[in-house]
Amino acid sequence: QVQLVESGGGLVQAGGSLRLSCVASGSIIFSINDMSWYRQAPGKQRELVATISSGGRTNYADSVRGRFTISRDNAKKTVYLQMNSLKPEDTAVYRCRSTLRSYDYWGQGTQVTVSS
Repeated sequence: QVQLVESGGGLVQAGGSLRLSCVASGSIIFSINDMSWYRQAPGKQRELVATISSGGRTNYADSVRGRFTISRDNAKKTVYLQMNSLKPEDTAVYRCRSTLRSYDYWGQGTQVTVSS
């Protein structure tokens, strides 16, 4: 079917930057799917971080607006999350999600750890 594979996570000091990527493969028409990034830290609920619609419209959680940027490259079937000015509270497992009508696919996640 469809696979979403995230990459780009790692360890970074507060104030640093990371760029996450999520590459889609399989039976997906990537350009018409809405894409999102979620994150979940231990002991906390899952949080919607950012979305980008098939038309390119973006939305951000208040906690990341102005620091994170979501973008997509339909030719590469990839969605990105540029994370700047990282804070320890950004530490979490980040997962990408693809949705179209009743279709809902998730990546397995990539760990982002921000140290003080």
